[in-house]
Amino acid sequence: MRENGTHVGSGARMSVDSVGKDRNANGESDEHGWDVDPEDESGAAVVAAVGRQLKAWREASGMRAAEFGALIGYGEDLIYKVEGGRRIPRPEYLDRSDDVLGAHGKIAVMKQDLAVVRYPKKVRDLAKMEAQAVEVAVYAEHGIHGLLQTEGHARALLETRQPSYSRDEVERGVAARMARRAIYDRTPAPTLSFVLEEAALRRPIGGRAEWRRQLERLLVIAQMRNVSLQIMPLSCETHPGLDGGIEVLKFGDGTAVGRSWGAFNGRPVTDPKQLRILELRYGMIRAQALTPAESLALIKQVLGET
Repeated sequence: MRENGTHVGSGARMSVDSVGKDRNANGESDEHGWDVDPEDESGAAVVAAVGRQLKAWREASGMRAAEFGALIGYGEDLIYKVEGGRRIPRPEYLDRSDDVLGAHGKIAVMKQDLAVVRYPKKVRDLAKMEAQAVEVAVYAEHGIHGLLQTEGHARALLETRQPSYSRDEVERGVAARMARRAIYDRTPAPTLSFVLEEAALRRPIGGRAEWRRQLERLLVIAQMRNVSLQIMPLSCETHPGLDGGIEVLKFGDGTAVGRSWGAFNGRPVTDPKQLRILELRYGMIRAQALTPAESLALIKQVLGET
């Protein structure tokens, strides 16, 4: 459940040039797509099935892989990887394949099948829980929580992780984190509560321009009717969250799941007694933090200082 720092699954490569393509050994233009996570058996099965269908369409047209790749703008090696289920193609790959093979939408529709598996399984599981939650409560012990991050902020965090992520992993992690922002568009809207440390506002992650964009996004989110955003001031000497972040998700059927890196060895818990402990700690943290109005004023103040 941890998404305020660098903890994301493995996956995709960030493109080298501005159009999302790289160059293979023959100088041909390749789009990376996303690598298949070998531990994600269900996802790998979907990718393999799509690859087999793409290969069947190509062979039925009488085109060799190199010829087909030239027509859609990608290298032969990538064609074999996609058809062999070793690479998750991007949506543009399927759109171009549909056009070249005259599939009239039968290939392009596969984008729906791949939309879910393009992200790491752990992130998919988290996003699924967030999509079902009617209440989300988060205390981020350091940094900006993943649901609040701008794309540039998320990328900067993932690019500085050690041991370092590959370019594929960075891009896949950023895409997955941005996809989770759909939680703000849900109807009915869930109740969202966040507490961030003041220090997180003052760290210029990604450079000054990205820092400003992140603060501006916090201002937008803080003013949503279903969101409570509070800042724990640096002047607060101690509080119950100093030993680790807290996340609690509640669902419409009355169940809940919570996690804290300062309790229960950091594992997810669903037992009502354990959840009450997390909720007690979170309630005390909120009580010691600035009010939402005071927090909004502080964010505006820091933005004005940048």
